[in-house]
Amino acid sequence: MDIVKLTVHELIEKLQNKEITISEINNSYINRIKEKEDDVQAFITLTTEEALKKSDIIEKKVNSGEINDILAGIPIGIKDNICIKNVKTTCASKMLENFVAPYNATVIEKLNDRNLICLGKTNMDEFAMGSSTETSYYKKTRNPVDLSRVPGGSSGGSAAAVASNMVPWALGSDTGGSIRQPASFCGVVGLKPTYGLVSRYGLIAFASSLDQIGTFTKDVQDASILLNVISGYDVKDSTSANIEKKDYTKCLKNNVTGLKIAVPKEFFGDGINSEVKKALEIAINKYKELGAIVEEISLDIANYALATYYIIACAEASSNLGRFDGIRYGYRSKDYTNLKDIYTKSRSEGFGDEVKRRIILGTYVLSSGYYDAYYKKAQKVRTLVKNEFNKVFEKYDVILTPTSPTTAFKLGEKSDNPLEMYLSDICTVSVNIAGLPGISIPCGVDSNNMPIGMQLIGNHFDEETILNAAYTFEQSANN
Repeated sequence: MDIVKLTVHELIEKLQNKEITISEINNSYINRIKEKEDDVQAFITLTTEEALKKSDIIEKKVNSGEINDILAGIPIGIKDNICIKNVKTTCASKMLENFVAPYNATVIEKLNDRNLICLGKTNMDEFAMGSSTETSYYKKTRNPVDLSRVPGGSSGGSAAAVASNMVPWALGSDTGGSIRQPASFCGVVGLKPTYGLVSRYGLIAFASSLDQIGTFTKDVQDASILLNVISGYDVKDSTSANIEKKDYTKCLKNNVTGLKIAVPKEFFGDGINSEVKKALEIAINKYKELGAIVEEISLDIANYALATYYIIACAEASSNLGRFDGIRYGYRSKDYTNLKDIYTKSRSEGFGDEVKRRIILGTYVLSSGYYDAYYKKAQKVRTLVKNEFNKVFEKYDVILTPTSPTTAFKLGEKSDNPLEMYLSDICTVSVNIAGLPGISIPCGVDSNNMPIGMQLIGNHFDEETILNAAYTFEQSANN
């Protein structure tokens, strides 16, 4: 039995049957990290020594009956923009190279309450700005399926860690597709919950009205289990939704008979790779065979969602990253003569090119004379995007699209062309603009054997519908 290839629900079952122990699970994953990390480069900071100590303590408490929780001792990876107390949290930036978080994010408190064990902080695009995990200050993560290709971004480290079996599951953040796109590229399941369902307290902000913590897992059942753990109202987050707590594992019915699925033709246009289209067409036919009602619709938001997203995201990034000034915390240049020098040199040296590009763009669209022309107009378009989605959900239960227009591209292939890189998010950004839930699941491979992802979008706080639709497809594909 190869422990690291098991899903979390399989690990739980084997723990309950006393076929394996908590220590064996954690040792297996730590050994896997030693074996694969040099090739994949998925982690910035490893916490494996602390993990081993914690696994021994938890195992003793489980054996003595002091802890009675099916998730106790299960390891996990955490994206390096989520604060863990007394652990380095760098956002993959020189700016926060030596920042040690003084508190836990709410999601970390929830994981700790269930006695999960963090094996390390995963690599990402700097401050979550990128689609390939190539803008990290520390390293370029590689796709475990093909090490010459990117894992996607910005949560590429988390996706690669799960895909290479270095952790059974991981947390990431999704601002415009940063969970779903790398999940698609690496062939794992990526869930971006409804905005407000999971607390953002302790998530270092990129764009506050778009950011959402979500999950990377090996299958949909694990996604439901982890969503149960991290979701819920939080008084520390003013955008947290105070809704009734749900058990998302109960929605997995393996039945989509009568489910109404909308397929927007605009998401299958010229920019979508032919092999991706073909895989999606096969998936659509599979849903029809399973009893779902699938209809093509027009959803023209695809034509202006990307521009809207980058205006709003960059504006909010410009505001959020203003705090990193070389004075309060973060990197400070050693060579300065006055206050203005500290600001200029610390930010010039501390931020990478992509972050600077977005700060400049965000500052521009917020500046006097351009605010009305760009930022205000983008906010109006945002309302139109939400309204368009609302109209679709009056008639349909789920919207089905590709997750990404292509499969994983080669390392360095798009690094010199920011606009082409931004187009990687064309299928995902509208979900964040509207605050909707979305999930990416594998639906095939291309001629290079690279994974292809299918995105299912649901209505606000209707994670159950997309989880069941994803689970049903996954079960039919596995049989």
